[in-house]
Amino acid sequence: RAFWGWLNAVFNKVDHERIRAVGPDRAASEWLLRCGALVRYQGSPKWQQDYNGLPTGPLGKYKIEAIDATDSCIMYRGFDYLDGLEHVTDIKLEKCMYIQDECLQRLSETNNLQKSLQQLKIISCGNVTDKGILALHKLMNLEYLYLSDLPGIREKETTFRVLQQALPNLELELDLE
Repeated sequence: RAFWGWLNAVFNKVDHERIRAVGPDRAASEWLLRCGALVRYQGSPKWQQDYNGLPTGPLGKYKIEAIDATDSCIMYRGFDYLDGLEHVTDIKLEKCMYIQDECLQRLSETNNLQKSLQQLKIISCGNVTDKGILALHKLMNLEYLYLSDLPGIREKETTFRVLQQALPNLELELDLE
């Protein structure tokens, strides 16, 4: 188990040189696919899941529009890859064992995501608590938030009321015990 944690940490190490060399969308795609997530590019209906099948072409041609991190090993350490992404409208975090409150805080503080992110789903991420959900209040263009199977959320009513006040246009869908 310790070995996998170490390996996942290696997969999440940010290579700033690589970001400069290939651009933020390509570097983030490589990171996400290495960690087992999927990406969808602007103008494409299909999800990219094969690291070796990443599209080639002029740098900056493929812009990430959606991220599906189901069962992936993405962790806080790799979130610097998200900084340069300007077109991400949709993120799904499902069964992500390394996602915790600090990750959601970091997501919320990413300037480009504050502008672009419209949909967020957080499902079965056992390390997420009320603090992490409240941190999402900076995602000013978030239109839809789906929360399911999050045992760390204890103060449901208060948390959701505060979030709804901060983001009055947010449609909040809950599937919590």
